[in-house]
Amino acid sequence: MFALPLSAAGRSITGINIVEPSNAEPTPRPPSPAMYQLDIVLKKGNNLAIRDRTGTSDPYVKFKIAGKEVFRSKTIHKNLNPVWDERVSLLVETLRDPLYVKVFDYDFGLQDDFMGSAYLHLESLEHQRTLDVTLDLKDPQYPENNLGTLDLSVTLSPKEGDLRDAYQSMRLSDVHRKAQLWRGIVSISLIEGCGLQPMDANGLSDPYVKFRMGHQKYKSKTIPKTLNPQWREQFDFHLYEEQGGFVDITVWDKDAGKKDDFMGRCTIDLSLLSKEQTHKLDVPLEEGRGVLVLLVTLTASAAVSISDLSVNMLDDPHERHQIMQRYSIWRSLHNLKDVGVVQVKVIRAEGLMAADVTGKSDPFCVVELSNDRLLTHTVYKNLNPEWNKVFTFNVKDIHSVLEVTVYDEDRDRSADFLGKVAIPLLNIQNGERKAYALKSKELTGPTKGVIFLEIDVIFNALKAGLRTLIPIEQKYIEEEPRVSKQLLLRNFNRVRRCIMFLINTGYYINSCFEWESPQRSICAFVLFVIVVWNFELYMIPLALLLPLAWNYILITSGKDTRQDVQAMEDLLEDEDEDFDKDDKDSERKGFMNKLYAIQDVCISVQNALDEVASYGERIKNTFNWTVPFLSWLAIVAFGVATTIIYFIPLRYIVLAWGVNKFTKKLRDPYAIDNNELLDFLSRVPSDVQVVQYRELKLDPNPSPNKRKKNNPG
Repeated sequence: MFALPLSAAGRSITGINIVEPSNAEPTPRPPSPAMYQLDIVLKKGNNLAIRDRTGTSDPYVKFKIAGKEVFRSKTIHKNLNPVWDERVSLLVETLRDPLYVKVFDYDFGLQDDFMGSAYLHLESLEHQRTLDVTLDLKDPQYPENNLGTLDLSVTLSPKEGDLRDAYQSMRLSDVHRKAQLWRGIVSISLIEGCGLQPMDANGLSDPYVKFRMGHQKYKSKTIPKTLNPQWREQFDFHLYEEQGGFVDITVWDKDAGKKDDFMGRCTIDLSLLSKEQTHKLDVPLEEGRGVLVLLVTLTASAAVSISDLSVNMLDDPHERHQIMQRYSIWRSLHNLKDVGVVQVKVIRAEGLMAADVTGKSDPFCVVELSNDRLLTHTVYKNLNPEWNKVFTFNVKDIHSVLEVTVYDEDRDRSADFLGKVAIPLLNIQNGERKAYALKSKELTGPTKGVIFLEIDVIFNALKAGLRTLIPIEQKYIEEEPRVSKQLLLRNFNRVRRCIMFLINTGYYINSCFEWESPQRSICAFVLFVIVVWNFELYMIPLALLLPLAWNYILITSGKDTRQDVQAMEDLLEDEDEDFDKDDKDSERKGFMNKLYAIQDVCISVQNALDEVASYGERIKNTFNWTVPFLSWLAIVAFGVATTIIYFIPLRYIVLAWGVNKFTKKLRDPYAIDNNELLDFLSRVPSDVQVVQYRELKLDPNPSPNKRKKNNPG
């Protein structure tokens, strides 16, 4: 049997998938077995359709019943007569819905190509007999075309009521958790490329790399104008298959204003690599030129789990004590990557949006922490679902944000968004069951419904502090950014606010020179003379300690000096989500190229404004105690810096810094460059993130007009 990771629509347990009937309330029927077990062996394909330029295809097969995907095969690369020999067992409650078989050609970086489909009608199968079936693949739009055949072996076995009763009492954690939980982590460090193919007129390229392993995707940064790029980036993948898997890698040349050029591809077979060991790989590129240098490490799985509400580790005093001991301050130097653990109890939701024409929804819940993603079962035809599930994640970065999203499951199309909350781990009150008002997809305003969660987080503060100074974990590749006039205006206003703060500070200092207030000017003059006359370098971090201490005193005395974010909330809530549309005149290619070039420039400016504004706001929020943990960390850093600079002459400090910088590459040729200060600031939320992570107040009597305004369309 095979245990394959499936989407929310398909649930599996070690190769046995549970397929629910197409209708929630089936019509009465004559007495029949409570359930059927459908055993399928996907043997091979014959003379499949050509979909690639090389005259071949990379086929894989999907099985669907009642509109839900219940199985997906592995991909056989470059083969029109693939042999899968994969087995799957399905439990079905009705034979009315046929087995829908679809074949696709896997295209990395592009949409997979359709290669044909066929139906297997279950009602026509004999019971308790293994049948060899050949399915003719057809394209519904071009039924006359012959797209090859699939060979299957099928056995349909009736099951009596005891199996149905056992299924009804089966916990969700036993039904589909194995389809979600990964068995290991694949860590890939992209070091460099050597001798890549020139793609530009200047004899150089602007290369970047895409990685894909199943549904997991990453994209590296672009290195301009080089054939020997140095990336030094790290990416982590979840490994679901015990026997390994394949990582598909493609190299592209970035071109502004037109489609990026393909530079080559390669594949890593993880089954050939030993675990708990770092492998240095020099991988040559196919369909191109050059070599990629990678470091690949396979490690055991992180601590992730799904369980019922009645069974969870933190409610057991003995297990909780063991976890507390594991993350105690005395074990701070043991496994620095294991910062802590977070347990999320997803209880229920109330008052969700009706996404179906029946006035109901089929909600399920997705819980995400960085790139770790687990989901609940679907509660059908219900606006007040109860899940009562417990999710446990390993914490790699205490500054991560826990995202809980509610979706409506739909047949044959992507799930509909119902609501979302984002909760920074440092904002969590342990053991407190809270009702969180759901927000829109952009987290800028409320939507309909609330979700009840209970969260516990246990972590080692020293490990968390040390991990703050290393690069933040990248998210999987997300949707390409699009030009938005509203987003451009918002980022411009954020930058303007930061600049105005600096200008106002300059006006204040100038007012001291102008003696607008004699008392203030006298104090400033005396302070200036004393500081200049007695200046030492340790006074710089000491001076940075003063506003932190002053704001902390004001906050503890009840005077919150943090900037009121109401203006930012209004700006985000009222922001129009309509994006600019590209001109559709495909014949005027010159105009389209100019349009793409303008779009690239606008996106760059838009992102640059966002980055500048974010760092300015993060510096301000560090001193404003927006995240107390980070402000305390800054106090420790400034205190240590003050002490070191006070007792150690500057020349020795500069010498140590220079020796470290010059010898770093010699000591570790594959070290990943980072800036500790920027890594620290990347953990501090910007003003936009402060608004997104802020909990909404529950309104017992919401206005219908306001709800309609904030409801995403």
